[in-house]
Amino acid sequence: MTRLITDAAELAALCERLRQEPFVTVDTEFMRERTYYPELCVVQLAGEEEVVVVDTLAEGMDLAPLGDLLADPAVVKVFHAARQDVEIFLLRFGAVPTPIFDTQIAAMVAGFGDQASYDALVRGLVGVSLDKAHRFSDWAARPLSPAQIEYAAADVTHLRAVYRTLREKLLAEGRLDWVAEEMEGLLDPRAYVTEPEDAWLRLKPKTTNRRYLATLRATAAWREREAQRLDIPRGRVVKDESLLEIAAAAPRDAEGLARIRGVSEGFARGKSGAGLLAALAEAASLPESGWPQPLEGRRGAGASPALVALLKVLLAAAAEAHNVAPRLLADTEDLERLAAEAEPEIRCLQGWRREAFGEDALALKAGRLALAAAGRRVRLIRVS
Repeated sequence: MTRLITDAAELAALCERLRQEPFVTVDTEFMRERTYYPELCVVQLAGEEEVVVVDTLAEGMDLAPLGDLLADPAVVKVFHAARQDVEIFLLRFGAVPTPIFDTQIAAMVAGFGDQASYDALVRGLVGVSLDKAHRFSDWAARPLSPAQIEYAAADVTHLRAVYRTLREKLLAEGRLDWVAEEMEGLLDPRAYVTEPEDAWLRLKPKTTNRRYLATLRATAAWREREAQRLDIPRGRVVKDESLLEIAAAAPRDAEGLARIRGVSEGFARGKSGAGLLAALAEAASLPESGWPQPLEGRRGAGASPALVALLKVLLAAAAEAHNVAPRLLADTEDLERLAAEAEPEIRCLQGWRREAFGEDALALKAGRLALAAAGRRVRLIRVS
């Protein structure tokens, strides 16, 4: 039976009980449509017996005991697709939950494909079809409906069985260490911080014009700081397409800024417009040595498309042979760097990935390995 917790003392007692468990399944419901930072609305927790939904917005709610539970090294915190949940807890408690187990990552190691959904795992491993009717609920609205509470609870109820099944499978196959290694990226607090100076990278500009890139970097950094300061989505400050146009036009005054499509007169002549114009002026004064390099001029540039394509075939064959998701072994950037550089410092040339794929990839580059079709599979041919 699912319980809704709206009382701080009841939450503290629950967390004390859950700290005696070997693991606890965790999920969150949050809102981010109107804010830069996610607004935590609900936390779902399940131990061996208890399943609860915590109303984090309840009056007088103190979440400190939850923070202690998430930091307890004796209790494994089980998530599915943990990144957003971990980010929320890092913002709230100043630390990443530890230790954690992400069933989406575990599913990739166990051969369930790239980014297996929670619904698919529950259906495949537990034999239950989930009702996702409340996926887009307004979780900040109160009171929570009984249907919302049951929907939220389902996300941790069945996660217990998914966790046990995947863990047993991976333990039997000797692959728990593979999961632990992949989980390390989730434990680094720096992975959840967007540095304003790097905000331009998410726009993926195609140009090689370094002066333009310097201007885009400055305007994107200003927008990121302004969005953080006002706690509103970055698109509410200036939309991506307008930001790209501003960087191209590089207006020097409010009149020129107001001529950009999507920029209002009020914005251009107000405090935000003045801040944006100051960022543009600062970018204009940068010497050439301070301009960023084009994205296509960074690591992996000069890679032969044909060689990258061949490495992708080898990657697919290796993933099939080891029954893991290809993305777990290497991503496109890894393959491009592998094709362009002699032996780059990339994850597929380290640890178990090197044994499963990296050594063959280096042999393919060196002409010591060939690929051939063998019925419905790809055969690796060693060349002496």
